[in-house]
Amino acid sequence: MTSEAGPTVAPRDWSAEPADVLLADGTIAVIRSAHEDDRDAVLDLHESVSEDTLRLRFFSASRDAGRRYVDHLFAPDNTASAALVALVRGRVAGLATAELLSPDRAEVAFLIADQDRGRGLGSLLLEHLAALGRRHGVSRFEAEVLGDNYGMLRVFRAAGFAATRRTVAGEVEVELRTDVSREAVEAADRREWRAAARSLRPLLHPTSVAVVGVRRSAGGFGHGVLEAIRSSPYAGTLHVIHPEADSIDGLPTSRSLGDLDAPVDLVVVAVPADRVADVLRDAAANGAGAAVVISSGFSGTGSDERRLELLGIARAHSLRLVGPNSQGVLDNGDGLDATLLHDVPEVGGLAVASQSGGMGFALLDLARDVGLGVQSFVSLGDKLDVSSNDLLAAWMEDDQVAAGALYLESFGNALKFARTARRFAEQKPLLAVIGGRSRSRRDPTVASTVGVGVDALLDQSGVIACRTGAELTETALLLVEQPLPAGLRVCIVSNTGGVGALTTDRADLQGMIVTTTSDELGAVLRAEVPGAVDVRNPVDLGADVTPGELTAALRAVLEAGEADAVLVLLVANRLTDRDALFAAVGQARPSGADVPLLLVTPGAAFDTARGLDGVDGVTVFRTTDAAIGALGRAMRYAAWRRVPADRPEVELGTRGVHARTWVRSRLAAREGEPEWLAPSAQAELLAPYGIHLVGRLAAGLEEAESVAAEIGYPVAVKVADPTVLHKSDRGLVRIDVRTGDDVADAVRRFAEEVGHDHVDVLVQPLVLGHVVSVGLVRDPQLGPLVRVGGGAPGPVGTWAEEVLLLPPVEAADAARAVRALRIWPQLVGDHGLEEVDLAPLEALLMSVGRLAVDVPHVADLTLEPVVLNAHGIFCVDVKVRIAEPPELDTGVPRRLRS
Repeated sequence: MTSEAGPTVAPRDWSAEPADVLLADGTIAVIRSAHEDDRDAVLDLHESVSEDTLRLRFFSASRDAGRRYVDHLFAPDNTASAALVALVRGRVAGLATAELLSPDRAEVAFLIADQDRGRGLGSLLLEHLAALGRRHGVSRFEAEVLGDNYGMLRVFRAAGFAATRRTVAGEVEVELRTDVSREAVEAADRREWRAAARSLRPLLHPTSVAVVGVRRSAGGFGHGVLEAIRSSPYAGTLHVIHPEADSIDGLPTSRSLGDLDAPVDLVVVAVPADRVADVLRDAAANGAGAAVVISSGFSGTGSDERRLELLGIARAHSLRLVGPNSQGVLDNGDGLDATLLHDVPEVGGLAVASQSGGMGFALLDLARDVGLGVQSFVSLGDKLDVSSNDLLAAWMEDDQVAAGALYLESFGNALKFARTARRFAEQKPLLAVIGGRSRSRRDPTVASTVGVGVDALLDQSGVIACRTGAELTETALLLVEQPLPAGLRVCIVSNTGGVGALTTDRADLQGMIVTTTSDELGAVLRAEVPGAVDVRNPVDLGADVTPGELTAALRAVLEAGEADAVLVLLVANRLTDRDALFAAVGQARPSGADVPLLLVTPGAAFDTARGLDGVDGVTVFRTTDAAIGALGRAMRYAAWRRVPADRPEVELGTRGVHARTWVRSRLAAREGEPEWLAPSAQAELLAPYGIHLVGRLAAGLEEAESVAAEIGYPVAVKVADPTVLHKSDRGLVRIDVRTGDDVADAVRRFAEEVGHDHVDVLVQPLVLGHVVSVGLVRDPQLGPLVRVGGGAPGPVGTWAEEVLLLPPVEAADAARAVRALRIWPQLVGDHGLEEVDLAPLEALLMSVGRLAVDVPHVADLTLEPVVLNAHGIFCVDVKVRIAEPPELDTGVPRRLRS
């Protein structure tokens, strides 16, 4: 129960920018600061709620309690109260208030209109109130709640904020931290995904469609969409809107959307740009649920104002908007084609979203060419409202969608995309082609994809990154038609040895394992195919293998359990029946077998093989490269899926609080000026995270000699001052120093070079082993990224010179990153090298990731070189710079993009 009199505090500006939000039922509402003009509406809210709602809010059913609180809230001298209102179609439907108890503590209370309860308003108001509190240094919220106020207690419990509660005499005292924990982000995401899915039902599964902008004569975008809908098997209601014509192409028309007897689900808009706003107003008056704006012309002078006008109309009336500059929407499962696509693919399990209409059509054409069925397609256009995040939320719970595919050139909220994509990929495959990379490198002002972090974003989120549309559709075909591979082992079976050998080389570059068949399996293959040339892997059954022999051989391989995928390569010749061989592959799969089975047949035989009824359970590819590439991507995705997503600690913790406070105080003492930390300061920040610089700091010549003697020769000596740059180039690093005289000589020369009488140095033992580098880099949208690198450049394949990770770094993420490095085979003892324990390196990556989360003020961190050997892990050089961090959009509080 909030008091009416707050403490004496310094005045604060509690204003908050309006935010469009999605309610649980998909309705769009607005959350903003309460204004003086809202007084009457807020009073009406208190007057309109039931007496029981008043009792739960004020512990009394008295209307006077509500009136007195409204007087207090809007008192001119009240600077200790923060108030947010939630507007639903312009009506105040909810109120959230915070009364300051101390500079960092506030008592909160909420009131929701009876008719709006159950729509998620309480949770949204809490998120936005917590964000407002954080901006003003309020770290804790307190609330007193009646024990039978189950709705409010449920809001607090489900919010995800760190909370404690105590029950006293039928009242529950709740205390919440306002900082954004991982649990708070996850809870907000779950609610937003459900709301987004509900809001997009009129777009993705419309039962009625209206087309606006069809000319009387043939031609134009409107006519194209109308013809597509009429030629599709769509069974819903179709309306044509024209202000003058009575009919178009034999279809009766309506003068406006307002003339229709009932709201339509989807409005397709193909009028000139200057008329789009009027059509959206008409759609809003009709109560339409979604609009796809085909119209272009929203660039150039005045375009921002026109785009904002469209968005404002849509948001004010809960109208989800696709485009402008969209190429339409395809609801293939329900038979609706409202696109400009020439040929529609068969119905299937792939859902496609594309920022480019042309690229989206290319993906659909490629899908049709390889026999991949499509369930849904949305051309996003300019992404004014509906984004890929919204669509993924809807598709992840759609049982008819087996996989998702994206073509994107930008991310509205990259961190939210990462979380949404990961949740999608944990359930079903998600593939993506990212365009615009080279354009953004040439022109940083271009609103293109995220920079260095895009691959980290995709890899860590489980998104299958593809370079081309062909790669995407080929991989999607395999993933939709076949079970996920259980590992990296592949058995290659062919009727010609040369093709098998070349395929083995390609498989090796993809990180697959082509192991020799066991003696037992080899004996079975010899018995089934006496004329086989080679029964090792790759298996060469000979050019004259019969269909029966091929079926028996493949069945033996599939049942042996020695392969996680079987790749069959058949080159047609005159020694056997080609079509019968293709059918034999399809007949080979044992009942219940869960091993992917791929067939490659080049040339004209591809179409014949794909069309045979006998090839059920087999995915057919035209080229070896296509099959190997798709299988490699599927195997890596399956490996990602097999590793459970362990959850790191949620709360900041004592260590994090201390580190963040320590850094903030240093920056405050420097009035926010960034600082490169000296070794002693580095140790104070990093040691609690288990990050230690090898060696010891020495002040001057004599101490350096003493430290070197204690460490034991040979040693390395270097200048310790972090502000001194290019140390190696200037001769300020000496390695393999073997005597005290050499140490003294090095320190004297260092002092001469830097121009000081006295110089502090770092004395380190010589450490030999495998060399990697670890650190933090910053991406403008993603924030800090953990970087690990190692291994000299080599042939293009699956190995990387460096891998980037989004913090926090989980154990599974760290393990995947290390195994993706080019140096990994050396670390595990390949080529006769000493095997090292990878756990310390993986732990270091997790620690750096935890540091990035706890202390966002760490602007630069470089640990290089980091040496791994049989004795452990050693950080030989450390550089740390702290600075005030830029603010990133975490997705909490929830809001629609503006």
